[in-house]
Amino acid sequence: MFIFEKKGWKEGDYVFASKQNGDYKDVVVGIVTGIENSKIGVNGIIINPVGLKNKVSQGKAGPQSEQILKDPTSKEIVFALIYRVEYDNFTGIFDVSIDYVEKLHKNIYGIITGWVRESVPELINNVLSLSDGPDKDQAKRVLKQRMDTLYDKELKRYMYSICRSLKILN
Repeated sequence: MFIFEKKGWKEGDYVFASKQNGDYKDVVVGIVTGIENSKIGVNGIIINPVGLKNKVSQGKAGPQSEQILKDPTSKEIVFALIYRVEYDNFTGIFDVSIDYVEKLHKNIYGIITGWVRESVPELINNVLSLSDGPDKDQAKRVLKQRMDTLYDKELKRYMYSICRSLKILN
């Protein structure tokens, strides 16, 4: 898939891309560090949405979830990030004439990386996976406390929006 804007790429651009990992793809969110013809160097993080992969393999997720794992986009990635994820630092090269690479606004980059680094998927998954009762109430309190301590206003606003839509905050 070819995503290349008329203005082209420049160092410092924020990107969203994906890398094949078995049957599905992992997500890369990073910053362009170098450009040569149609190839761009990217430094950032690579995110393995293991929680959503597990849901799909157990038959507990629908076709939209499997599609997100096969062809992730920045607009739908939140559906993978509400479950457990693993991440690591990433340094690599993408060929924008072959690989799916899209530019991200710096705020979206900050939200995604903050979301992962602040362990938000783990906190949300804890709430979603527990049955009603004291353990679930405690998980909600921990999530709310974590949200209240975030410094990044965009990330905080985004978290509240997602939690409201999942109906996990009272």
